[in-house]
Amino acid sequence: MKNITDTDGVSIEAYLTECRLKVGRSIREIREKRSLSQEQLADKMNISRSTISKIESGKFNCSIDYLSKFASFLDFEIILQDSQRNL
Repeated sequence: MKNITDTDGVSIEAYLTECRLKVGRSIREIREKRSLSQEQLADKMNISRSTISKIESGKFNCSIDYLSKFASFLDFEIILQDSQRNL
């Protein structure tokens, strides 16, 4: 795959990896606040514990469907924010 960069010169692949890590960390923090183990959440969501582990560690490309499922089962809101506010 060609190494594509954005306007700041950051590799798109590096950016996507960082996004996966941020999402995974956030899901893990919320899950832990809800006092749920990966196994308990996996059972509730009807997915494997290893899938949750991979998502939380940024090793799995979490689809909008999975993200929506996490939001529903963990009771959080997905918010998109414009990073070019007030320019």
